[in-house]
Amino acid sequence: MKIRKTAVALIVLGLVLAMTVNLSGCSVPASAKDLMEGIEGRVTDNPGDVTSANAESVTGFALRLFTNCAEKGKNVLVSPVSVIAALAMTANGAKGETLEQMESVLGMKSGELNAFYMAYSILLAKAEDSKLNLANSIWIKEGDGLEVSRDFLQTNADYYRADAYKAPFDRSTLADINNWVKDKTDGMIPEILDRIGENAEMYLVNALAFDAKWATPYTKQQVEQGTFTNAGGKEQKVDFLQSAAEKMYLSDGKATGFIKLYSGGRYAFAALLPNEGLSPEDYLAGLDAKALLELLANPEQVKVETAIPKFKTEYSNELSGILSAMGMPDAFENGKADFSGIGTIPGGDLAIGRVIHKTYVAVDENGTKAGAATAVEMNTKGIIELPENSKKVILDRPFVYMLIDTETNIPFFIGIVNEI
Repeated sequence: MKIRKTAVALIVLGLVLAMTVNLSGCSVPASAKDLMEGIEGRVTDNPGDVTSANAESVTGFALRLFTNCAEKGKNVLVSPVSVIAALAMTANGAKGETLEQMESVLGMKSGELNAFYMAYSILLAKAEDSKLNLANSIWIKEGDGLEVSRDFLQTNADYYRADAYKAPFDRSTLADINNWVKDKTDGMIPEILDRIGENAEMYLVNALAFDAKWATPYTKQQVEQGTFTNAGGKEQKVDFLQSAAEKMYLSDGKATGFIKLYSGGRYAFAALLPNEGLSPEDYLAGLDAKALLELLANPEQVKVETAIPKFKTEYSNELSGILSAMGMPDAFENGKADFSGIGTIPGGDLAIGRVIHKTYVAVDENGTKAGAATAVEMNTKGIIELPENSKKVILDRPFVYMLIDTETNIPFFIGIVNEI
């Protein structure tokens, strides 16, 4: 499938979400002061289209991030778009070498990221039969003298529709941030923070929620018990969603798979089953963005017999060490980090302390629900914490799955199921 300005596409890599873009304006939490008075997102500027270069850059980041998070034998699920949103908002306050490193890791210049995110949000909002809520917020500690730049808030309002609050950063703020995330993810991510960091001055938070029904739901007769052999070789009895009528087959010599559309055709679930002897982790490590997008854009139109195990996955990770190793260490080091574009604070400089990422997905006979949240914690001390011929794809051993929209094929989610 090629990227076109007039979207007619039908393919995609995984579980992604039809999106109702969350415009600025949720109710102010009890303990917080709304900082967005007089600042509104300017929607008159056209951000343009999502280009093939954008898609390849974002997909490349997605693969690198996932490969660095993957642990053999364990279920992993990341939402690269959620991570990009939180980091791109942060990058709007970065300067010098700090900004250059962040742009290198994320794959685009800061201005390009802003335009991409807004254009992608508009693209995703066009879906009618599926739901994707995408929201952003900024939380600033009161009383420490952090004076946040109005330009910084304006840019994040323009492109991310980010609400901004000043709060005491006590237990009430912890509850407010977690409740905000819980609300924006329809309860799938009940909390993003376990605590307010001792040196925390700001949190930049993204949340998203996806809910889509299959274009062709499974009947009771299509749900049958079978055997899934997990990464450790243990057999598990699980319910499989069976179909003999899928029509988009994937194969690249190292894996076979299929694409199954959600209602409306804007989003799809894509599964890839690595060849025997090749782990999902090693398969993804050898895959680049261009090859993945090409694979998803050109499925073979043949009848495919498929079986998907019903599964549910929850995942969380603290990404500061991973992102530092990927090429942006200065952002986490006090004395090197330059986030002067965010604002000024007496007696110190800002650096990223933690990048907390949590995800959830549930796949059953009706469709898919998925949620993700990412919080970037800004500290005054940066400390890294670590044809009618037929094919068959039966997902009865560890496999890769993705969630993407059918126009760009950018993965919203990438996951591995190593055990049920």
